Amino acid sequence: QVQLVESGGGLVQAGGSLRLSCAASIRAFSVYTMGWFRQAPGKEREFVSGILWNGSGTYYTDSVKGRFTISRDNAKNTVTLQMNSLKPEDTAVYYCARGRQYGGGWKPSDYDYWGQGTQVTVSS
Repeated sequence: QVQLVESGGGLVQAGGSLRLSCAASIRAFSVYTMGWFRQAPGKEREFVSGILWNGSGTYYTDSVKGRFTISRDNAKNTVTLQMNSLKPEDTAVYYCARGRQYGGGWKPSDYDYWGQGTQVTVSS
């Protein structure tokens, strides 16, 4: 059974930082691309960042480049999203998701399992 559990969300002032973690109960975690998505009220779920199965490539949506950093620890089955210089427009529920085996893909349809989400609220 696949289970993804996010943690680390919260309320922070603009300019602050948060570190999101995703604990994954996935067999053969190291063969899957992993991603972070977010969904703000009234908006569609959007890609934030992804990391290839072996950590050799990382990808970011333009609005978070230079501020967010994704990483993974295949020995611990975890994925982390370090978020710095947060802005009010980063406010959303953030989701961890499992992507393809040995493949990329940055659309929600490329991901088959999702966590329950963690709320990130950035105040101005």
